[in-house]
Amino acid sequence: MDDRQQLSALVSRLGRWLDDKSPGDGRALFTEDAEAHTLGGVSQGVDALVAQARRNHQVPTQHFITDPLVDVDGDRAEVSANLLVVFAHEGGPRLLGERYELEAARTRDGWRISRVQARAVWDVELA
Repeated sequence: MDDRQQLSALVSRLGRWLDDKSPGDGRALFTEDAEAHTLGGVSQGVDALVAQARRNHQVPTQHFITDPLVDVDGDRAEVSANLLVVFAHEGGPRLLGERYELEAARTRDGWRISRVQARAVWDVELA
């Protein structure tokens, strides 16, 4: 698998990890110093990032991540992708359209996400 395929798979694993309620310690996805900037808050360090993901994904979710654009520069990469998240609240679903701007670093264990920036495009609650 080439770098672009590996990075696209990493982004897909991020969505699945969030839907599975953030199992494990996140080190298979993130660098130790990873940071996240999302509607759910800002965190720095893999442990804080995992805690933020768990706090913000308590209801059933489904992440649809599409159209990844990957730019590799040696051991660093940037990935932009569209994101549709469905939060299945009891009172009705919330749909959130976002743009992911991710940074990744090649580590001895493979590619890992070093920065997550989620920019809201639209948000709808169907109650």
